[in-house]
Amino acid sequence: MKKAAFFTLGCKVNYYETEGLKYLFEQEGYRLTDFNDYADVYVINTCTVTRQSDRKSRQMIRRARRRSPEAVIAVIGCYAQVYTEDLERMPEIDILLGTQHRYRLLGLVEEVKKSGPRLEVEDFPYQPGFEDLPFYEGQQRKRAFLKIQEGCEQYCSYCIVPLARGPSRSKQPEKVMEEVHRMAEQGFKEMVITGVHLGLYGRDLPGSSLGQIIRRIEEVPGIQRIRLSSLEPLDFTRELVEAISSSRKICHHLHIPLQSGDDEVLKWMNRPYNTAEYAFLIGTLRDLIPELAVSTDIIVGFPGETEEHHRRSLKFVRKMNFSRMHVFRYSPRPGTAASRFSGQVAPSGQEKRSKEMEEAARKMAAKYRRRFLGTCQDILVEKVLESGEIEGLTRHYLRVKALAGSDASQLPGSLVRVELLEDIESQEALKGRICPSIL
Repeated sequence: MKKAAFFTLGCKVNYYETEGLKYLFEQEGYRLTDFNDYADVYVINTCTVTRQSDRKSRQMIRRARRRSPEAVIAVIGCYAQVYTEDLERMPEIDILLGTQHRYRLLGLVEEVKKSGPRLEVEDFPYQPGFEDLPFYEGQQRKRAFLKIQEGCEQYCSYCIVPLARGPSRSKQPEKVMEEVHRMAEQGFKEMVITGVHLGLYGRDLPGSSLGQIIRRIEEVPGIQRIRLSSLEPLDFTRELVEAISSSRKICHHLHIPLQSGDDEVLKWMNRPYNTAEYAFLIGTLRDLIPELAVSTDIIVGFPGETEEHHRRSLKFVRKMNFSRMHVFRYSPRPGTAASRFSGQVAPSGQEKRSKEMEEAARKMAAKYRRRFLGTCQDILVEKVLESGEIEGLTRHYLRVKALAGSDASQLPGSLVRVELLEDIESQEALKGRICPSIL
């Protein structure tokens, strides 16, 4: 039997798309295997948000070729779409496909075997359509991912994503609902709604919006939890805020990128809000959902950022009391406006600021976790550890480990109520036990 192996870098959207491709390969008789094992076809789904992700993509391409010299190696995704010429110079690659027409991948594999390497990266048409990839019913994840939106038109000065993903477009509502029902029938208790710029969902579909579609999803029996992957500050319309705050199923965790806590730096980044507007939004959401977990992204060392800018940013994020904060050092992306800015910050300065932000993030995360000590929370069990403990996430996106009984092997994919007893700061997790009421 032919074997196919996949390696995915980057965001949840990439992982969702890889799952769809796995399904297509299985339907054609391929057996999926680990990327480190021998395979007839290797697919690397790339990311290009940072130079590190570019480098990691190239490493995996070379590793695949060393593992199986005769295999077909296909490189898809954002790095392939934007920096095609860089990858064309790699002799290991047989197929370059980008972020469009990935359903053609199987056919291209067969064409390579007959006629040699294929370069299939195309520019985006004026009005590209939403590319549907199938939901992979055999996916091993305990939560189902559903991509409903593609593309971005924000053009933040540091970001290459609009060039990698093209303009915004949305999945038709009826197709969304068909997929949701299929996920429910497969027994998934939790689903993650994702997109490249999720809040733009429906802007290209008359009469549709993100608030409307999540209200429809909420009515599907079997789906008990709904997560929203990431929402930009200006995505929060009155309709969306009401849909989230009144929902019985939407998890009380929202990821709302900030990027900088300094207004001048936000302008340079072409972020369309200031810190006062961001703080007002977070305050409004917390008034409606008091235990809401808010996570965010922060970039340190942006071109022109001085120590004073950094201090203001640090002060602001501490004021926001985020439940989690992802800290990134600015990485210049050729083709973006910021790559041409003066005042590039030295790596040593970036490192110092990153450590200070990460320390603030660690303290805020611990403070938020400890709010829940002594309470009982439902966790979606992801796995059983060698210690016999179960591990999963609360609706607030807190990782929990808890002792379970002899039937623990039956729990992954289930919602289990756990009493939270201890904060394990070194593991960024809480420890607990199954609540006595359900023993």
